[in-house]
Amino acid sequence: MLRDKLLARIADMGGARDDQVLASEVLGIRGTSPELARKLVAQALVLEDRREAWRAAGERLCRDAPAAPGVYILRDAGGVVLYVGKAINIQRRLRTHFAERRWRAIKPEMSRVVDAEWITVGSELEALLREAALIGELRPVVNVQTGPPDIDTRAIPATLVKDVLVVVPSVEEDSAEFVCARADGGWMIQRTRRNGSDLAVHSRRVVRFFTSALRRGFDEALLAPLVFSWLSGRGQSATRLDPHDSPTARALGSRLAALLRDDRLFHERLEQC
Repeated sequence: MLRDKLLARIADMGGARDDQVLASEVLGIRGTSPELARKLVAQALVLEDRREAWRAAGERLCRDAPAAPGVYILRDAGGVVLYVGKAINIQRRLRTHFAERRWRAIKPEMSRVVDAEWITVGSELEALLREAALIGELRPVVNVQTGPPDIDTRAIPATLVKDVLVVVPSVEEDSAEFVCARADGGWMIQRTRRNGSDLAVHSRRVVRFFTSALRRGFDEALLAPLVFSWLSGRGQSATRLDPHDSPTARALGSRLAALLRDDRLFHERLEQC
């Protein structure tokens, strides 16, 4: 093991330990400053103590994880959230986190992963939004981007930055997800049965989301730029509506009911006049 090699080389050095030599000869990292070499050697010694526990945790979590799209949360033994991610296949993504080649360059925090939880979803767009919302809420220590997305840093056509309702698949086969995004950054996801049994209630909620002056009771994080960005790229073929084309909740419900009954939904982009 790497730790054993380090300890053996340190013993050979006696009282004249040289961390730059250790970094070069044992870790294979040359040209480091004395301070960086000291940190690298110290990190390697600590991490190697956790290697077997990390490997065992990875085997257990990968075995239990679903081979489905969704978001996942990695925690340490104390329940501290270390990382939040998304994946088309959660099980496959976790296997990459715990691949043997990852150990040598692993961040110290990630070596403490012992537990995971996940939420399966029906679409890439929902995964994007739920991942960003969880990062903002939980503030994981390893994730770099923890604030809301900045629309000014995304190459989004101006024509797409407007109120929109996107219809995407749900994790429940008999349902669909209404992803609502406002030009001011607000967003909401509403799950609706495709048979229309709850459509009247959900249509009213969608209208209130887009028109109410108060706009309370919806997600506060301004994640709509993720929706606009997705629509400009991988989501170009997604079915979407301008919510303001329908003057009432009943009119919007009628349009949505027609979409939900259409067998082509989610196989091609559906347009409504």
